[in-house]
Amino acid sequence: MSITAERKQELIKEYGGGTNTGAPEVQVALLSERIKNLTEHLQTHEKDFHSRRGLLVMVGQRRRLLDYLKKKHTARYQDIISKLGLRR
Repeated sequence: MSITAERKQELIKEYGGGTNTGAPEVQVALLSERIKNLTEHLQTHEKDFHSRRGLLVMVGQRRRLLDYLKKKHTARYQDIISKLGLRR
């Protein structure tokens, strides 16, 4: 259900350009991967309400990070949205 260390390093290199783990793009990419995994988990375990709440918290965190990027760096926001295939 969680991200493997190798997958996490791939995402950091792809979106952060190496070791920049604090960049909003990296944080959004990691959250998106965790959200995808948790969504698959909840498809099979429909009554897992604790994980569902965690999912909603992660979605809210990702939304706040994307709002920050949209406000401060519009070009970076558009880039990350297109790369991750998010709807906004």
